[in-house]
Amino acid sequence: MKTLRIPFYLSILAVILSSCGYNNMVEKDETIGQKWADVQTQYQRRSDLIPNLVSTVKGYADFEQATLTGVIEARSKATGVNIQADDLTPENIAKFQAAQSQLSGALSRLLVTVERYPELKANQNFLELQAQLEGTENRISVARQRFNEAVQDYNSYIRSFPRVIYAGWFDFEKKGYFEADAGTENAPKVEF
Repeated sequence: MKTLRIPFYLSILAVILSSCGYNNMVEKDETIGQKWADVQTQYQRRSDLIPNLVSTVKGYADFEQATLTGVIEARSKATGVNIQADDLTPENIAKFQAAQSQLSGALSRLLVTVERYPELKANQNFLELQAQLEGTENRISVARQRFNEAVQDYNSYIRSFPRVIYAGWFDFEKKGYFEADAGTENAPKVEF
C-alpha cells in the first residue's frame, strides 16, 4: 500500500507544478535575458563606434580636447557597468542607465561642438560615422522598448493569482524597467 502512495503523491505534485505556470515563468525570464542581451549589443555597437569617431575628429588640430576627453571618459565608465540578466533589479538598471546617459550627453556635446567646424562636418568619414551613430541610437531605443515589453509581460505574469504564490516559492522576482532620464519630461527651451 505504501509503494502505491509515493507514485500517487508524485503524480499529484507533478499536476500541481504543471498548472502553476513554472515553465511559462522560466520561458518569460529567458525572454527577458535575451532582450537584455539585445540592449547590451546595441550599446556595445555604439561604444565600438566612438573610437572611430574620436579618431576622425582628432584629425582637426584645433578641436576642443576637453570635449574629446569627456567622450572617452564617459565611454570608459559606460563600458565598465555590466549587469547580468539574472540581476536586473531597478537599482542596477538605473546604474547602467546613468552610465549610458553620461555617454549620450558627452556625445551630444561633441556633435554640438562639431557645428563650429565646417570642414569636419563635410568630412565623409565623419558623416558616415555620424549616420551610423544615429542609427545605433535608434536601435538602442527599439531594444530598450522591446526589453520593457518583455519585463512588463513577465512582471504581470508572475504577479497574477495564483502564480504569485508559486513565483515566490521558485524565486521569480519582479524585474526592473528602463525609465526615462531625469528631466526628459520637460521640453527643452529653444531660444533664438
